Amino acid sequence: MLDIYAGKTALKTIQEQGFKQELFTTMLGASGGPKWFTLFGLDKYVFGEFFQQRTTPLNLIGSSAGAFRFGALAQKNPVEAITRLATIYSETVYSDKADAKEITEKAKALLDAVYGKHGIDEIIQNPIFKAHFIVAKCQGLTSFESKPLQFLGLLSSILLNRVDRNLLKHQYQRYVYHHPTSQIKMSDHCQFETNYQPLTANNLKGALLASGSIPMVMEGVKNIADSPVGMYRDGGIIDYHFDVKIENTKIQNTDEQHSDVKENKNDGLILYPHFNAQPKAGWFDKNLKRKVQSSHYQNVVMLVPSNKFIASLPYGKIPDRKDFTEMDAARRIKYWRTVLSETERLAESFDLFCQQPDTSKVQLFNQ
Repeated sequence: MLDIYAGKTALKTIQEQGFKQELFTTMLGASGGPKWFTLFGLDKYVFGEFFQQRTTPLNLIGSSAGAFRFGALAQKNPVEAITRLATIYSETVYSDKADAKEITEKAKALLDAVYGKHGIDEIIQNPIFKAHFIVAKCQGLTSFESKPLQFLGLLSSILLNRVDRNLLKHQYQRYVYHHPTSQIKMSDHCQFETNYQPLTANNLKGALLASGSIPMVMEGVKNIADSPVGMYRDGGIIDYHFDVKIENTKIQNTDEQHSDVKENKNDGLILYPHFNAQPKAGWFDKNLKRKVQSSHYQNVVMLVPSNKFIASLPYGKIPDRKDFTEMDAARRIKYWRTVLSETERLAESFDLFCQQPDTSKVQLFNQ
């Protein structure tokens, strides 16, 4: 039911040291809206079993739906929180002609229900699971709420991206809203300007909402608290499935007077439950053949629902946003509930692999 891929370095590491949770220092969560429902069983198992006894920090880096997941999984009871997210999200119903305002208000209500009175503090104060939410700060026409202007801005993004993804850095900046004690750094060959903002009680919900604010579908988030003035939108615009170098750098004092410091890199392996084995760098790459750089996946272990599993689901596919418009609410909710239930089989497959690791079944990730 589950396919496992690993980059060259990751494969060598698990061949030599086994498949142990302490090898991982980072976990990725991609954009993709309801597609993440296929990872629900894995999320519950990974945080309810695999990482349950963890004592060292794990960086959770998510954009859009991945950020929503990690905002739940970084809470005190991650299994309960991710279950609330899946249940409320899957059962959300919109009017027939829902506009950006309605969809945005429903998203805010979702966050309020999932994070409750204590969720924000639990995320910020979690010493083990350190949440990071990726957000895109917009410039030019993409920063306007007016749909005609926003459409023109997005059209120019599509055209620029077809020529060279590097050109998008003139329209978007990457903002990493991070756990207060995190010291990760992200970079990519496109040289997007990357800014780091600590998560606070004032900005967490705004940053999380912005990370999932799909252009033309939802309202952007203007002037997030404790952040530079501007319009912030879906983190998947830049980091849809990720094509970045991630460094986890710990600064340590070298003497008692604290007059000198040194950097200790502790990159470790990256766990990446994902709904397919062909990640795309950015939102505008979805329909392009452009591949991610293999060098960015050397330390990655991907957990991917197999084609056999997907074929066994209702309609032979994984959920997506089109289901909101192509199915009536009752049919969609029934379908999505079935998918959420069926993902327990992925958790069982991963549990079996963890109990009896067979690296011969791990496929080399090679884009």
